[in-house]
Amino acid sequence: MEKTVQLYEGKAKKVFATENPELVIVSYKDDATALDGLKKGTIVGKGAINNRMSNYLMQILEKKGVKTHFVEELNDNETVVKKVSIVPLEVIIRNISAGSFAKRFGVEEGIVFAEPTIEFSYKNDDLHDPLMNSYHALALGIATKEEIDTIKSMAFTVNEVLKEYFIGLGVKLVDFKLEFGKTADGTIVLADEISPDTCRFWDAETNEKLDKDRFRRDMGGVEDAYKEMMHRVFGE
Repeated sequence: MEKTVQLYEGKAKKVFATENPELVIVSYKDDATALDGLKKGTIVGKGAINNRMSNYLMQILEKKGVKTHFVEELNDNETVVKKVSIVPLEVIIRNISAGSFAKRFGVEEGIVFAEPTIEFSYKNDDLHDPLMNSYHALALGIATKEEIDTIKSMAFTVNEVLKEYFIGLGVKLVDFKLEFGKTADGTIVLADEISPDTCRFWDAETNEKLDKDRFRRDMGGVEDAYKEMMHRVFGE
């Protein structure tokens, strides 16, 4: 399958049209941003790691009944996916307190929740992705009640599947961001990516951070953390 015209370029990916109007090619970049785009840099090898890991995890989820946009991995950095219209609702699932949750509520990082939490933010760079609830989403016409219920159910299923998968690799799935899209026939599918860019991964024994937080917080060892997650998943 060949790329035709570039449709979009975001912080971490480019999207290209193909000869099939229902399929696009996503090309992952090594560019990295954080702190609402204020911090920019490059994480060598990140694009290939995020692409391959995301594709692998989506195939695991497909086997568990979660519909995704994944179609075919072309090479280390490029993948064919279903063309979707992204629902502008970022979904954040949290299993352990960290990041903005800990800051917002004035608690320490590392508190294991009795039940996972879910929060939404409005996917809008100009507004800095503000937090919102389902009533706001309905008021703005972002999604219907049925679509929101479907997204919430899918997100919690993703969490259960991935939490179990990662703990088997000696990794705690602390929290993560998901995005969903609608195919031409209106079916909601998991889109975007699942990677160290969009998830917080901590080593199960040491709580060492194995994700983008190392870049956000100038902790060093960023490439090593991404490579370690690649090693845990693929044994490479």
